[in-house]
Amino acid sequence: MPDMLVKLYQLPESDPVRKQLSANGIEIRRAIAPEKHLVLDWIKERFGEGWTSECEVAFTNQPVSCYIAVQNQKMVGFACYDATCRNFFGPMGVEESARVHGIGKGLLLASLHAMHAIGYGYAIIGSAGPTEFYSKVVHATIIEDSSPGIYRGMLKR
Repeated sequence: MPDMLVKLYQLPESDPVRKQLSANGIEIRRAIAPEKHLVLDWIKERFGEGWTSECEVAFTNQPVSCYIAVQNQKMVGFACYDATCRNFFGPMGVEESARVHGIGKGLLLASLHAMHAIGYGYAIIGSAGPTEFYSKVVHATIIEDSSPGIYRGMLKR
């Protein structure tokens, strides 16, 4: 899967998405340290150890560089940035049964706006799975010859 590039200075507004999610009882917010074990357990159960390791790094950043989506006091999605590499967005995952509400879009925009707020002009979406989603939501473009990119030579079980 290729990496993608996003212009952070041309992002869509996130407020309309947050309001729509809020109307459905879904809140997008930054995770906090006391939730770390719950967030990591949730990710490991649904997406595996690799993404769990990346998210664990996001909890070492100040502020924490992990956003979560919460509905009825239960986690339904997450997104990280500055985890695998500085200026990289990802990983991001949404509960399979909750993928029709725009949660991924909300998490993506919250994270990318946070990256812009700390001074990044561009962001790299590492090993972007749903490239059409990223192109549609934030006009991300594929970085040619970027696969496997920074993941080249990664240890495997």
